[in-house]
Amino acid sequence: MELHGYFRSSASYRVRIALNLKGLEYQYHPVNLLKGEQKEAPHKSLNPQGLVPALIDDGLVLTQSLAILEWLDEQHPQPALLPDGALARARVRALAYNVACDIQPVQNLRVLKYLQAELGASDEQKVAWIRHWIGLGFDALETQLAPQLNAQSTAFVGGETPGLFECCLVPQIYSAERFGVAVSDYPTIARIGADCAALPAFEKARPENQPDSTL
Repeated sequence: MELHGYFRSSASYRVRIALNLKGLEYQYHPVNLLKGEQKEAPHKSLNPQGLVPALIDDGLVLTQSLAILEWLDEQHPQPALLPDGALARARVRALAYNVACDIQPVQNLRVLKYLQAELGASDEQKVAWIRHWIGLGFDALETQLAPQLNAQSTAFVGGETPGLFECCLVPQIYSAERFGVAVSDYPTIARIGADCAALPAFEKARPENQPDSTL
């Protein structure tokens, strides 16, 4: 497998975690978003959207991190990223989508660049924008998570092992901390993040542990 991504990209981070959880080996190909490499022909031949990540497996090219995660789960079922049962899977997906579809996209690099380059937002306004949307999303997420986990009596949303939701949450926690959001204000989110951080699959996937973090 080949993973084309960027060390600080939340979407790339999700896929790294999933690959690590499943014990899958892959070659990592950095795509420098700050230099615009995602817009150049070599990468756009893999992903016409000019986004990361792109995962290549035996000539098959996959894009969109959530689609990649579910494909990995279907091709390599153990350990599972989704629990048994249609209702349980729907609940995990809903929480994962809260992060991947509602919180993260509005702080995507191309959105932030548009805010500043086209709409004239200052650095302070950009950070305020990021904190606003993360805070709004985390408020709702914390409210959903605590009763669900208490009812289940499990460490993670899908059971006793991390899965699809945690693959999405941990990169969002990293982004929140990077921009000064007090994750400690969200005890359930913070606890899940700390439990994940203690696992080798998550540590290996951290942005600072990627080869392009020093480029």
